[in-house]
Parts: sequence; C-alpha cells; structure tokens
Amino acid sequence: MDITAAMVKELRQRTGAGMMECKKALVQNDGDIETAIDWMRKEGVMKAEKKSGRVAAEGAVCLAVDENSAIGILLEINSETDFVANGEQFQTFAKAVAQLSLSEKVGDLEVLKNLLFDASSTVEQQRKELVAKVGENIALRRVVCVRSEHGPLGAYLHGRRIGVLVAMKGGDQELAKDMAMHIAASSPLCVSPEDVPEELVAREKEIFLSQAQSSGKPQNIIDKMVEGRLRKFLVEISLVGQSFVKDPDQSVGDVLKTAGAEVEQFVRFEVGEGIEKRESDFAAEVMAQVHVRQD
Repeated sequence: MDITAAMVKELRQRTGAGMMECKKALVQNDGDIETAIDWMRKEGVMKAEKKSGRVAAEGAVCLAVDENSAIGILLEINSETDFVANGEQFQTFAKAVAQLSLSEKVGDLEVLKNLLFDASSTVEQQRKELVAKVGENIALRRVVCVRSEHGPLGAYLHGRRIGVLVAMKGGDQELAKDMAMHIAASSPLCVSPEDVPEELVAREKEIFLSQAQSSGKPQNIIDKMVEGRLRKFLVEISLVGQSFVKDPDQSVGDVLKTAGAEVEQFVRFEVGEGIEKRESDFAAEVMAQVHVRQD
C-alpha cells in the first residue's frame, strides 16, 4: 500500500524516530502503525515510545462525589478547541451534567443523554443547544459511576484534565485521597500484576524475546533476561508495584499493607486520551469564533 506523509508523521510523533526509519517500518508492516511500533521496538530503532500516542482532544473531566454514600461520578466532555473548553458556558454545562449523573447514579452514557436536564429538555437537547451557541461540536464521551462498598471513596481532580476515583477496602479518607493522587500522577494500568491482560503480557514477552535474541547470548541467559524484563514491566504498570509518589522509598503495596487496606477498583480519565485531534488552522479557528460572536 502507499505510505503517506501523514502516516509517517503520526509514527514519528508516537516513537520519536527519524523519518526514514518510520517510513521503513511502515513499508515493512503494510502501513499498520501499531504493528510498525512493535517491529521498531524489536529492531531497536525506536528512540522513545510516547505513551499518549495521539494528540489529545480538548474538553474537561468533571468529578462529582457523594461522600456520605461513597459514590462518585467521572465524566468526560469534549470540545474541538481549548478556547471553548475554557468558556463559562461549556464549564457550567459540564458540571451540571456531572451533578445530574451523580443524583441519578447513572454510569451509562446513553441513559445520561436521555435524562431530563430541566423541565423541558434532555441532556442531549441541551448539548445540541450549546453546540449552536458556541459554534463547534460538543461531545459527551464517557461516564462512570463508582461506589465504594467496603471503605472510603478516594477522589481527585487535577485541574480539569485528569480525574480519578478509587474504591477502597479498609483505610481512611486520607489514604484514599493519596491513592487517587498517586494514580493521577503515575497512571497505572491495573491494581496488581495479576490483573494485566494476558494478550498484553504475551505481546511484551515477544518484544523482549526479540530484543534479547539480538544480543547473541545463550538461550538460558536469554530466557532469564526476558523473565527479568517482563517482571519489571508488570511491576511498573501495576498500582501496588509502583513507588509511592509521596514516599518513593516505599511501594504503593507497602503503604496499603501497613494501613491494612486494599484498592478494590480505580478509574482514571484524562482528557482526550486515545482521540486524534484533527489538523486545523489556529488563525481560522480564532476567526470562526469571532464570526460566531458577531452573528
């Protein structure tokens, strides 16, 4: 297939590798970017794999919590530009929808869209009205409702871009908040190494094996190298294995064990993760906003 400049550009953004290296990787893998990344890692030509992957869309993560019943809501609402996301109309709408979701204990996006926002309109109708007012698309992307059954609910909102909810078993409110802050900062994939999906483990093991085989060492040494790298990888992406942000000399698992507590569940939202923002002309965006306000 034809390898376009846009494909090469995206791969460069995601890997930090040179243009020719990216083009070669795409040619070798029929233009499949994900497969090309794995191929580059195996070949050892990648400078850095950017975890974010794609350019973030704009918008906000909203947090609403009922501490008495230990129930929390995380909601992500997206806009096309940061200009609109910072606006009062957008923020007022986003916060109101999050509070409505909490009051109705709704963690399903389609149900939320059809809830009555006021006496005469649904959330979806209000969204469409806001689109007409601000002149760009507004999207309710995702919502989750978390209830902590056996302990405090940890909640943390970093600005309007990252939100975390943590359901604890045991521990106190301060520990729950610390766990939420740690998750916001360190972005673990799951609670423990045992929770890592098997397909991800297999993928990383294959990559580590390919890298180790290029060393020319005996097979028994290669097996030990792969085992050690895989063990380190699983520890680094799991919550309990990470160094605690408030005390790096301890792991999160050690902190929880000392407190006689466990993390049963956590959810972390970051604005725009996994969304590729369209290429746009910033000056044109500004002029479009000016025209909307003049009309």
